[in-house]
Amino acid sequence: MSVVDVRHLAVGYDGREILHDVSLAVPGGEVVAILGANGSGKSTLIRTILGLVPIARGEIDLFGTAQRRFRDWARVGYVPQRLGAGSGVPATVGEVVASGRLARRGIFRPAGAADKAAIRDALTKVGLLDRIGDPVATLSGGQQQRTLIARALAGRPDLLVLDEPTAGVDAASQEAFAAALGEFAAGGGTILLVAHELGPLRPLIDRAVVVHEGRIAHEGIPPEPAGHHADPGHDHVHPHATPEKDKICVSPTDRITARP
Repeated sequence: MSVVDVRHLAVGYDGREILHDVSLAVPGGEVVAILGANGSGKSTLIRTILGLVPIARGEIDLFGTAQRRFRDWARVGYVPQRLGAGSGVPATVGEVVASGRLARRGIFRPAGAADKAAIRDALTKVGLLDRIGDPVATLSGGQQQRTLIARALAGRPDLLVLDEPTAGVDAASQEAFAAALGEFAAGGGTILLVAHELGPLRPLIDRAVVVHEGRIAHEGIPPEPAGHHADPGHDHVHPHATPEKDKICVSPTDRITARP
């Protein structure tokens, strides 16, 4: 059974279609990278899969259930591009990671021993257990992204969805991402990630899906890095690229728990 099944999907903003007749199946246990230039529609695709962007046409199933009827969001962990909580919100690293347990235990139930163990385990996996009591605002950008991954892992999901988790972060954090995701995949977890380039995540990828101008242009093994585009310090925002719209920093947990 496919964990994610997208069929003939179309999505648009302000009367302009962004995704055109996209179909994609992700079997359980597979690690799939969605690649493409800025503005290609790759982030829009995963946000639509998560229900954060409305469907114009087509269908999406999650774990064999139509997305519009899917309620078991504890099975899905989401890592957005940026923390959001890192600027001005007086939350500690532990508090941010604890929010990843809400879909599992519910809003009104206090954290128990299992929750606390999951939080510490997730922070250990990303190498930030020693920062559990520190304000998120004191972390580097890479450490904030590692906190986001810990938040998703703390929920013990079956599917992990990541939107460019290594973009613009330091090499140490990229290696920490790769180690944490490798352990998750080795345990049978399914991963769907958006990336401009794969870097240290490349050995984990089973299949690459290239999105070009809102359509799937290629599926297969990950392409090899080419020239300066593979350099860690290379700037991935090119003058000819159109910035991606609608950068949403809302987790499925936040969205689901806000529903009546």
